[in-house]
Amino acid sequence: MKIAIASDHAGFKYKGMLIPFLTNFGHGVVDFGTYSDETVDYPDYIRPAAEAVSRGDFDRGIVLGGSGNGEAIVANRIHGIRCTLCWNTESARLSRSHNDSNILALGERMLTEKDVKEIVEIWLNTPFDGGRHLRRIEKIDL
Repeated sequence: MKIAIASDHAGFKYKGMLIPFLTNFGHGVVDFGTYSDETVDYPDYIRPAAEAVSRGDFDRGIVLGGSGNGEAIVANRIHGIRCTLCWNTESARLSRSHNDSNILALGERMLTEKDVKEIVEIWLNTPFDGGRHLRRIEKIDL
């Protein structure tokens, strides 16, 4: 799977941890920045990653910040993006099975590294259920 990944300064550490985690599972990962923990404006990095997913250049995206809220808001401004902020494995599972989430937002200040790895693994491996959920997804971008 091709994955776009981006963060602001508050998500930089976990982004750095996730890149080798993802590549070890055979995923192709492109880092859209930021490239240090110096303070930055998260839309400068999240928007290009979300646009790349929206265009179909990537299968999925992962965006990280302190809480993940701002990152989810930015990503969801892009047509065709369904970014979900997940805080545990069940929210990750449902975001895929019911919402066909194509970008995952995570908050570094809210989760342990172990939690993040478990959430990402569930999110990447859970298929979309389709059925009644597809009808609802189709109504999002009317």
